[in-house]
Amino acid sequence: MSEITDFQIPKINEELELSIGSLAFGGKGVAKVGDFVVFIRNGLPKQKVLARISKKRRGYAEGVIVNVLQESPFAVQAKCEHFPVCGGCSFQHLNYDEQVEQKKQQVVDIYHRIGGIKKVTLDKVIPAEEQFHYRNKMEFSFSNRRWILPDEPENVDATFALGLHVPRRFDKILDIDTCWIQKPVGNKILQIVKEIARENGLKPYDILKHVGFLRNLVIRIGERTGEVMVNLVTSREEPELLQPIVDKILKEFPEVTSIVNNITRRKAGVAVGEWEVLLYGQSFIHDEIGGFEFEISANSFFQTNTVQGEKLYEIARDFAGFSGDEVLYDLYCGTGSISIFMAKYVKQVYGFEFVPPAVEDAHRNSLANAVFNCRFFIANLDKYFRVTPVLKEIDPPDVIIIDPPRAGMHPKLVNDIILMKPKRIVYISCNPSTQARDVALLQEGGFELKKLAMVDMFPHTPHIETVALLQKT
Repeated sequence: MSEITDFQIPKINEELELSIGSLAFGGKGVAKVGDFVVFIRNGLPKQKVLARISKKRRGYAEGVIVNVLQESPFAVQAKCEHFPVCGGCSFQHLNYDEQVEQKKQQVVDIYHRIGGIKKVTLDKVIPAEEQFHYRNKMEFSFSNRRWILPDEPENVDATFALGLHVPRRFDKILDIDTCWIQKPVGNKILQIVKEIARENGLKPYDILKHVGFLRNLVIRIGERTGEVMVNLVTSREEPELLQPIVDKILKEFPEVTSIVNNITRRKAGVAVGEWEVLLYGQSFIHDEIGGFEFEISANSFFQTNTVQGEKLYEIARDFAGFSGDEVLYDLYCGTGSISIFMAKYVKQVYGFEFVPPAVEDAHRNSLANAVFNCRFFIANLDKYFRVTPVLKEIDPPDVIIIDPPRAGMHPKLVNDIILMKPKRIVYISCNPSTQARDVALLQEGGFELKKLAMVDMFPHTPHIETVALLQKT
């Protein structure tokens, strides 16, 4: 790589003509000034733009498009009226086949750069069947600080919004009418809730002053059952204020089987209640993966794209190469969906999860599906296998399936897994960067990366799901 000169390094507010070569992990276009990298927000591969440098960091800069000089051959018209102001989708304006191609390149590049693994190929790539209306859960925020668009009239009401956060602004909400990645019934519920809340003078929560009532609207939909849950998150418990919303929803939407009110007094803008009040029906809905039915409560984790989630599990099962006699450890098992899906292919499953309510859901889900070869443990996996005697009480693993949060695994857990000496490890990840890091550590510990797959769970967003198979050498 040639040395970067002062002449090549752009300055803040400088405008440059740039050719975008690819998309970086995270969704920004990648251009270069000499060897100096410039990331372009909303840029597309093979697009030529006039860009203004907005930020400069050591080793790279960021820019915004002033004008498109030559359009990308992969550009398409975005369907959503809120794009690109809304941060929910990063590249609705990019042809879907090219989205998948860019994600494939990103995974290989991440394994090269972060994992130090030079020979990487994707053995399987599963694009999404549905590029729109695929999410079974959407979380919207109420706010008295609405983001005003440049073309809106000066006297527009900025004191009420129900929608999504504007990128890089925790305090501003873009009012959303229709979200193209959630189910159509979700959009109708969104509009009804907004209408009734305004008619009844219900105050949105002020994230800066910490006053107001309505905080979030979370809509969950059973892909395979059609059941719908409406979760209204508020700052205090006053269910009588929500009754007009409940009455209207029940009148308009017979598919709604659950309406709950989560109450949180925390200042953080997280749509999880400290406690919950049931306003109608049951406190959960059902959905199905692989022929198994799961209860989904307001705050429990479930694959956000049911159809693609099932394909993800099928790849994990195929990579594991079960013969029927294995002992399987399911780490970060959540509500037990992977454990239950895999149970009929193995002798015994042991699931480990940190969140007690999720473990309770896992027990209940396994019994409801007549799956009796699963046991679940409440476990802080950062230290669990070193401070508890559980490994003396249960059989050692032949196969370990890992599905950690975005941060990946604690290095000590990686070492614990190495010491268990399973024959195979199947690593599911929503963040290929931390997966590549952990895979490199597992390879140092005597495992070899044998297969790698990618499942596109979230079209038009930069999110990537990958499945890696490692085998004991």
